[in-house]
Amino acid sequence: MKTMKMLALLLLITLLHSPACLSVTVSSSKPRVEVHEHTDAVLACEFRTEKDQNPRIEWKKKGKGVTFVYFDHKFTGSYTQRAKIEGATLTIHSVTQKDSGEYRCEVTASEDHVNLGEATVTLNVLVPPHVPSCEVPSSVFVGADLDLLCKDKLSVPPATYRWYKDNKALTATADTPYSIDTHKGTLKFKSVSKTESGMYRCESSNSVGAPKSCVAQQLKVIDYPLNMTILIAGAVGFLLLIFFCCICVCVCRRRGCCKKGKKTKSAKSYNPPPPPPPTRNLKKYKQTQSFMI
Repeated sequence: MKTMKMLALLLLITLLHSPACLSVTVSSSKPRVEVHEHTDAVLACEFRTEKDQNPRIEWKKKGKGVTFVYFDHKFTGSYTQRAKIEGATLTIHSVTQKDSGEYRCEVTASEDHVNLGEATVTLNVLVPPHVPSCEVPSSVFVGADLDLLCKDKLSVPPATYRWYKDNKALTATADTPYSIDTHKGTLKFKSVSKTESGMYRCESSNSVGAPKSCVAQQLKVIDYPLNMTILIAGAVGFLLLIFFCCICVCVCRRRGCCKKGKKTKSAKSYNPPPPPPPTRNLKKYKQTQSFMI
């Protein structure tokens, strides 16, 4: 009885330690990789086969389509001179933002029962702030709306922005005449005054590198010139006069004034005079009868 139990136990241990089927297994010890721009990125891929000692290894990058990185024991495209492979682990040298994306390691073991295994590694290339592009007009009229724009399209993660006037950081509150969007980089004024004149610059920053700033630019807030004011006032008055005339014409037509004028004009139309009566020739006239009273 004891012998049977021992045999059963040995059989159970053997079954637990034996593979369910002969198959290749592929995994990655680091499925997400973040590195700084212009450094090396190591995309780990580990595999194990049951029988095949020389499996086929491929690396592909996913995007709008699928691009081969390593195929048929050699690198393709831009990876030819800047990548290497050890086992199934891929190393890309001097990465840029274009290298960011999802990579797939595929191992094919033709002698195994399940002969294909794969693992996915996501690469995110971090980019420090670049000098942002700043849009600051040279002059603006008093009372006008004004938007100052700032953008750094290259930094990863996306930059946040800060505006400076005369080298002093601007902070928007409920009492300030402006608002700041730190994520979009906009500085907005609803109605500028002469006190807003000064030197403006914008600074972009993220967690990767040192902040970068654009060159400060001069903003002047000026009054409308007198002749411009008169011109605007005259134009407004002319438009109001035209509008008033249009209203008068519409009111006249609705009341029928224009129709009565047409009838009066047709009633007084010109009629030619009648022809003169025929004249008598007295020389040819002869009395044929006498008249007695």
